[in-house]
Order: sequence, then C-alpha cells, then structure tokens
Amino acid sequence: MTLHVTDEPAALELTTLCAAFQATAASDPEAVALRTPGGSVEVSWREYARRVERIAAGLAGLGTSRGDAVALLMVNRPEFHLCDTAALHLGAIPFSIYNTLPAEQIVQLLSNAGSRVVICESQFAERLLEAGARTGVEHVVCIDHGPDGTLPLAELERRGSPEFDFEAAWRAVGPEDVLTLIYTSGTTGPPKGVELTHANMLAELRATSGPLPVVPGDRCLSYLPSAHIADRWLTHYPGLVFGAQITCVADAAELPAALVDTRPTTWGAVPRVWEKLKGALEAGIAAEPDPTRAAALRGAIEVGRRKVRAEQAANAGHGPGPDEGLLAEFEAADEAVLSRLRAKLGLDRARWSVAGAAPTGVDVLEFFAAIGLPICELWGMSELSAAATLNRPARIRFGTVGTALPGIELALADDGELLCRGPIVMRGYRGEPEKTTEAIDPEGWLHSGDVAEIDTDGHVRIVDRKKELIINAAGKNMSPANIEAKLKAASPLIAEAVAIGDRRPFNVALIVLDPEACAAHAAAEGLPDGSVAALSRDPGVVAAVGGAVEQANQQLARVEQIKRHAILAAEWPAGGDELTPTMKLKRKPIADKYSDEIDALYQ
Repeated sequence: MTLHVTDEPAALELTTLCAAFQATAASDPEAVALRTPGGSVEVSWREYARRVERIAAGLAGLGTSRGDAVALLMVNRPEFHLCDTAALHLGAIPFSIYNTLPAEQIVQLLSNAGSRVVICESQFAERLLEAGARTGVEHVVCIDHGPDGTLPLAELERRGSPEFDFEAAWRAVGPEDVLTLIYTSGTTGPPKGVELTHANMLAELRATSGPLPVVPGDRCLSYLPSAHIADRWLTHYPGLVFGAQITCVADAAELPAALVDTRPTTWGAVPRVWEKLKGALEAGIAAEPDPTRAAALRGAIEVGRRKVRAEQAANAGHGPGPDEGLLAEFEAADEAVLSRLRAKLGLDRARWSVAGAAPTGVDVLEFFAAIGLPICELWGMSELSAAATLNRPARIRFGTVGTALPGIELALADDGELLCRGPIVMRGYRGEPEKTTEAIDPEGWLHSGDVAEIDTDGHVRIVDRKKELIINAAGKNMSPANIEAKLKAASPLIAEAVAIGDRRPFNVALIVLDPEACAAHAAAEGLPDGSVAALSRDPGVVAAVGGAVEQANQQLARVEQIKRHAILAAEWPAGGDELTPTMKLKRKPIADKYSDEIDALYQ
C-alpha cells in the first residue's frame, strides 16, 4: 500500500533525521528548542546545532563512525537530545538504557550493541564502568562531574579536531542507516535490540502527522524513559523534524507541576499516568469544601459523560449522537467548569492526546473525554517504530485501538495473530537474524504476537497476547519467565512462582512451596508438621521466602521487582489446575482461581 500525504512539512520530504534537523534548526534559530521546567535551562535551536556539531566532532575524535553504537544512560534532560542527535549525525547508532537496569542487564545490552562509547550522568557512571569493563567499552563520557576513568562532556566538546568535516559526515548518512536501537524485555533470554532506520521513523512521522499534526513551536514534555520508543516518537524526533519545543522532566514526581508550567500542545501518556491524573482531579473534587461548587463540578462532568456516551453510540452505529440541547448544555458546562479542570491539569492547550503501551480502561477514556480531553488510544510496538493503529480524534471508539495508519497494512493470521506490513517495520533484531526471520515473514508481514479482531470498519480490538508478557500500567514490557526464574533460584523452598503485573501499577507474585524442601526444613528445625499447608504459615519459612524475594529483586530492574507476594497453602501437581503435564504455568487459570489473593496484594 502506497503512502500519500498532502501538504506535509518540508522536513518530511527529506530522507534522514540529520537533514531534517539541519533544516529545522536553520528555520528559526533563536527559538527555544530544549528547556527544563521553569526555564532554568533553555537551549535555542542555534545553540542546539552548535553543540551537536561540537559533540559529533568529539565523538569522531574518539573513533566513533558510521554504524557504531553509542549508549546513553541519563534521566530526561537536554543533554540526551544533544548527544543523541550528535551521534546520529555521524551515522552512528545512539540508544538509551533504562536507568533502573542492574549492571548484569547493562552488560547484555552493551555486548549486543557493541558499544565502545557510553555517555551518562555521574550517578550512573560506576555501574557503567563496571559493565563496560566486561564488554569492551573504551570511553565513558559524563555529562556532569564524573569519577576517575570518565571523560567530561565539556572536555569531549573541546577535543574535536578542526579538520573534522561535520557537513560531509551528516550528508553521508542514508535513509537505510540505523537511527536507534530499542531494546525489548524479551520473553525468553536476553533483550533483543530493535533496529529502526531513518526511513522507518520518517515513515512513522508521515503516517501520524495527518491525524496528529505537529507544527513549529508546539510544546511537548519528555518524561517517559528515552529507552522507550514512546518518548522518542512523541518528543525527540518531532523536535528534530517539526521544530517542537521539548521540556525535559528529570523526575516523574515533578510531572504535575511541569504540565502546568509547560502547557503542552501535544501530549501522550501511558495508562498509569492518565489514571493518576484522573485520581488527582477526583480527589480534588471530593475535598472541595463548598458543597455548591462540588455539585457543579460533578454535574458538569456528568453532562460531559452523557455527551460522550451519545457520541460513542453513534460511532458504533447505534444512535444519532448528541442532540442540539445536549451540545448546548455541554458548551455551557465547558465554559463554566470543564475548561478550568483542563487548565488545572495544565492540558488546556493540548490539541491532541494519546495513550498507548498498555490497554487504557474505558472509565479513564470516558472521564477525560467528558472533561473535553479525548484520548486517542493507539497500538504499536518497538518493532513498528511506535504506532501502527490509531483512534482518530473525530471518531474515537472505546475498547479499540483505532484503525491502521496511512500506508500500513493489517491482516489476521489463521490463529488471530495481528500482522502488520509497511515502511514502519523494523530492519531487524541486532545481531539475531534467526529471531528476525521468526518475526518478519518472507512477504514482509511482522508477526506481532497479539491476538486481535478487526471489525468491518477496520477498527482493531486487541483481545489476547500469544506471548507471555507483562505490560504494566506504565507501559513497561517485562518477561514474567525471567522474574520467576530469579525467584525460584533464590531459595530451594520455592517450587513455583507466578509474577503478576499486567495492566497493574507494580508486580506481585504468588509463591508455591516445594514439598520436599518443606519436609527437609521441618526436620532440620524440629517442626512437627512439614506439609506445605503448615509451613506456608510458619514464621521462619515466611521470613526465608521474604528474604529470597529480596535477593531476587537485587537482580532485577526496579520496574521488574516484586513489591508484594503471597505464599499459597497448596501444592501444584503436574497436569492440575495450575500446571500443564510438562510443568508449564497455566497463567489464565491461575489468575482466575487466585483472583482474590491477587486482588488482596494490590489493596
């Protein structure tokens, strides 16, 4: 299917992000490109371009060239954009590492990428020096004052050779060169490095620029991890191509204040952030001391809900939509009340907003649509350069992830797996041709691993996942098998562990004791009853299992760690309700059977 875009920004006619950045920086050089909340740091497009050239020259002086991977490890701050953009101007491959990853997992990423240069903050330098010593990293550059063995970023910028031809370097970059690596969690084994090219990302931006336009001077917030494709697609690359201004939020706790400070014109969030914003507004309404004002707030939201429900019925073909009376009632409620709620959030200037990475609850979608902030839920994955389907702002259908973006083909396999084909499909997994072949078939279809339904209007509904994967409420992908393996390895008392966290704010675990280990423990401690049921309540066993969970957590990224756990007073035989004959977990039956225990862990 051919992609046709009319009246697209001139930068989208270019073939690399380097060329797009150069055009953008030259168009309004004095405008602010990068900032921090409150404007304590502001970087103009002119300064952005100057520093990109200096950092690129410094990296070239370290031997970085086309095709080399440059690792980045820092919080959301202007230096990320400076360093990432500088590296890609060399034809190098900048990629980000989650700053919560332990050294062991960093080793895996650096080894796969083949990074010889890492740029980081001093707070992460020791971890990188440790990992780098095992992977052949030759240079650790610190953007602030780092420990011995690191090179300050300022020194790197001074080291650039005057003979370095910056323009020749970036003009040599081609559309099929790799732009970045996005590391997946992997359901089995180490993470896979998704290789996205300049052509991939420009195709993605072309596809989304129609329904979700970005124009010079638009304001966005970078607060999601830059190791996640969502932050790059929502902020970093639109900055380079369209001239959007990016406010960098280093601490997620500062997000509410940063929203009010920035008043973004384009906005995206994972479901967990939307849930927190909804909770904050509802808490404020509940705490309103003036009964008349509280009633007015609730009444205005209810008017919005009636309007939204009428619109949803019409979108599904079940009604005419809101009548003139309801529209007039909503307009009055919006002017008097709802617009102020949006301003309180800092989202009163947002032209569009999106949600993705995990399913968003219909109650959340309805609430924000009711206050005049419709959320365009989308579906995509790292392997697809970000989004492949989108609910268009004018025809959002709750419970679906919208329809295919322009230029994207969708199909369903015989087993219902959603397939995708188009220019946004990744080049492949770095250094793993066999896994690439498994993911992309000979006809170019990417096999997503998601089971879906597509209705007659083309709306996609995700109904299941073929692969065992946790996607938490913040949109982070995790392998439950990896977490469970760490738990079981931490203590012989643990026979089975089930990690739970899909669509949840954090991970919990159900733990089943090993009957033989229990008997041995009871004999050693002189306990009269060595059964699993008895020892699941024994203080010594409870403490030992708790210690094992803590030990396992030390080997997991923060987001993967188990926050709470329950020891079940039952054995799980092979071929029973919980395990297959080959001892594989039956995840859905487990979730159903132990729903009360799971719910209790989240209360």
